[in-house]
Amino acid sequence: MNSETTIDTKMNAKAYGMFFVGWFIPGLGHILQRKYVKGLIFMTGTLLLLVLGVIMQGKFYDTGQMHPLMLLGFLGDLGSGFFYFIIKLLGLGKGNIEAVTFNYGTTYMVSAGLINYLVALNAADIARGKRK
Repeated sequence: MNSETTIDTKMNAKAYGMFFVGWFIPGLGHILQRKYVKGLIFMTGTLLLLVLGVIMQGKFYDTGQMHPLMLLGFLGDLGSGFFYFIIKLLGLGKGNIEAVTFNYGTTYMVSAGLINYLVALNAADIARGKRK
C-alpha cells in the first residue's frame, strides 16, 4: 500500500465522518471544519424550517403505509437528523389535516431534511478537498 492510497483512504474516512456528523446535527460538519458562519446558517435554516412546519401543523411521514412516495417522504424527513428525533420524542409533527396550513407545514418539514442532505454532502466535499 503506497502513501497516496493511505492519504486517499484517510480523506474518504474524514469525508464520510463529516457527512454523518453533518446529517445528524445540521451544520456541524461545517462548524468542525471551521466554516462557522456557514454552519450556523445551515443549522438555523434547518431548525427554522422545522419549527415553522410544526407551527403550521405539518406532519412527518411515517412507514405505516409502505407506499413508495410515503417512503420517500419519510427518508426526506429523516434527513433532519437529530432534530427529527427530538420532534418525534416531544410528540410533535403529527399534523392536523384540518388546518389550512397542513400541506405547507408538511412540505417545510420534508424540505428541511432534503436540504440537510445537500448540506451534509457539501461538508463531505469540503473534507475531501473538492470545495472550499
